[in-house]
Amino acid sequence: MSYSAELILRFLVTAFFAVVFLQSAFDKIVDRDGNLAYFGDHFRSSPFPPHLVARLLTALTLLELSAGLLCALGIISGSWARGGFGVAGLGVATSGFALLALIIGQRLAKDYAGAAVVAAYFAVALIGLTAF
Repeated sequence: MSYSAELILRFLVTAFFAVVFLQSAFDKIVDRDGNLAYFGDHFRSSPFPPHLVARLLTALTLLELSAGLLCALGIISGSWARGGFGVAGLGVATSGFALLALIIGQRLAKDYAGAAVVAAYFAVALIGLTAF
């Protein structure tokens, strides 16, 4: 197998998002009450009504879990090493959607510093997608 920069980029971006989103989803599952308290406070002055925060947390958890699992399956199956989009590419694309959801939330909560951090992750997803 020839290791080109593009192949290494696909592996690294896919592995990066597998780690990021599996850990984040696991944290949201294991410490749901702590995350609910954090997000409830974080979105206190946003347009989101308080009763909607739990549903949004569930949706975000499922989106992050999907992104992380697809990336992990892409790594395990080796789809990052084959031509075409495959499971790894789908995982990176799903990661982009999860990051888009996060940045929307950060902007609505007026957490511009947090949104800037998410934007950096989003840039990694966009660069990674160009390699698939």
